[in-house]
Amino acid sequence: MKSKSYSYIGISFIVLIFGIWAVPKIVAKFQKSDLVEIGPVPEFKLTDQNGKTITDKDYLGKVYVVEFFFSTCPTICPKMNQNMLLLQQEYYGNPEFGIASITINPEYDTPEVLKAHAELLGAKHYNWHFLTGDRDYIFNLAKKGFNLYAGTNKEAAGGFEHSGLFALVDKNGKIRCRRDVQGNPILYYDGLEDTGVKAIKEDIKKLLEE
Repeated sequence: MKSKSYSYIGISFIVLIFGIWAVPKIVAKFQKSDLVEIGPVPEFKLTDQNGKTITDKDYLGKVYVVEFFFSTCPTICPKMNQNMLLLQQEYYGNPEFGIASITINPEYDTPEVLKAHAELLGAKHYNWHFLTGDRDYIFNLAKKGFNLYAGTNKEAAGGFEHSGLFALVDKNGKIRCRRDVQGNPILYYDGLEDTGVKAIKEDIKKLLEE
């Protein structure tokens, strides 16, 4: 009888210790991170590489990254897309992660063209949508919705100009970011530099754990 009592005491002690260790970690998982909330992501309704209508509502419950690009871009887009591949590699298979790559040359970048581009690039995550639609609608979404520049320029390589920044959106559809060394919100992440990719990779993890 004594040995059985000692066993119960031992098991109870282990459960108690585990509870003391685990509860703070479980609570922390559902707490907000230190990332700044900039505001709601602008509403959008576009068509992806599979001809499917995708809206901002389809991304609710997911942490996702937004970029503006075009498939024939000879300058910064290849680097941006390669860095998106690094994010895909980091969070591949995670159903709560996604990417929205929005073309600023929709007249050329049809769903069929974007599908071929995605395959050539190696985009395999099922929540990575290459999106197209009306050009004026997309320009307005970029400039007024996200406050990221996109426009035509006949003198620019490829005929377009656009921002090389990535927007980070949380599961509730809020644009989020970290603060710089002075304590100011950075707003968006540099999609061309390793430091920007490293930062957004770390902050995606924070948002996934919220």
